[in-house]
Amino acid sequence: ASPGVKNHSLVNDNTAETGSNREPATTTFHCTNKAAVSANSALNNSGEPEDDEDAERHRIKMHLHKQRKALPIFPVRKELVRVIRQRDCVILIGETACGKTTQLPQYLHATGFTKRGAVGITQPRRVAAITVADRVAMEMGVELGDLVGYSVRFDDTTSGATRIKYLTDGMLLREALLDPLLRRYSVVVLDEAHERTVNTDILFGVVKSAQKERQRMETNPLKIVVMSATMDVDHFSRYFDNAPVYTLEGRQHPIEIMYAVKSQEDYIFSALVTVFQIHRNQGPGDILVFCTGQEEIESAVRAARETRLQLDPEEQNVLALPLYSALPSSLQLKVFQPTPKGWRKVIFSTNIAETSITIPGIKYVVDTGVVKQRTYQPGTGLEVLKVKKISRAQAWQRAGRAGRECSGVCYRL
Repeated sequence: ASPGVKNHSLVNDNTAETGSNREPATTTFHCTNKAAVSANSALNNSGEPEDDEDAERHRIKMHLHKQRKALPIFPVRKELVRVIRQRDCVILIGETACGKTTQLPQYLHATGFTKRGAVGITQPRRVAAITVADRVAMEMGVELGDLVGYSVRFDDTTSGATRIKYLTDGMLLREALLDPLLRRYSVVVLDEAHERTVNTDILFGVVKSAQKERQRMETNPLKIVVMSATMDVDHFSRYFDNAPVYTLEGRQHPIEIMYAVKSQEDYIFSALVTVFQIHRNQGPGDILVFCTGQEEIESAVRAARETRLQLDPEEQNVLALPLYSALPSSLQLKVFQPTPKGWRKVIFSTNIAETSITIPGIKYVVDTGVVKQRTYQPGTGLEVLKVKKISRAQAWQRAGRAGRECSGVCYRL
């Protein structure tokens, strides 16, 4: 942690290092499973299911419960809730796949935080808000739009009964225009705070102001939780009146990092070559390729589909899919559907897949090392898009996509 910031590490001590038998040229990163549990730790059975439908529901419930207990956040859930209850603002730093985005709101609901208002969780992108809300509703066994809902531009599934609400930062800003005190919320969770978009930065000021005003009025207090995988801890802690910083450690699965011998100027061509080398020489598992924008992605998808047809018939089982913010939601959700048996998905995405969302089945990540970012120009008051090299933090975020469900490999070009 940075000097002057009290950093509390919330770690389960059951740690086992994992090694690798790859060639010496490969850089291997050892990752830890912080919360391994046995199948016997599932919920107690109240009796045998009576029919196939009941059996399937019971199986899904047990499977989800086992997955939740295996997350690194699970062993420290009581401590986290206690700290949030005691402090006005808490900063939570959690590595990829620790479960902070999906689990913390459920813990807050279960411990009574939603009796006086909803828990609002902001996401920088609409696809993250939609998919995470859907996952949480499934874990809680409720219909999306009832206890759990989401609100994004042109799409709102919330109702009067909604107590856990995922929404884009822009939607929360819009709500703040009508209600500066954010009275409908008892807790506001600012997720992926390291993104530092204009909306996110404005939200920091909005929620802090709402919190102070509600304290002055001695009304229902507003709790603030700032969450991220990586962040300028000292800077944000000072802004929120020296808020305590808690760290959740432990990526669940080992990730190997492999570097290209020589960086190529045409990184899309290099990425396509890498994709088909993986497809022909490596084991099963879907591939996630990071690109900079829509035009680049559409071009790469077309090239991948054309290249697939030139392979031997038994190697043509490649399903190339795009993922970017302007893509219609129905097409975005295709990347989250199970991969057809015997096929391999190759997803070409912007940094929309860098944080929050988990795309099932990803084992390989191809990182081009660049990103298209909005840069604010104070002189003109405008934002412009520029292709830039990614930061070290972004590189780790991208690599982390390969280790969400199983051990994986990240190819850095």
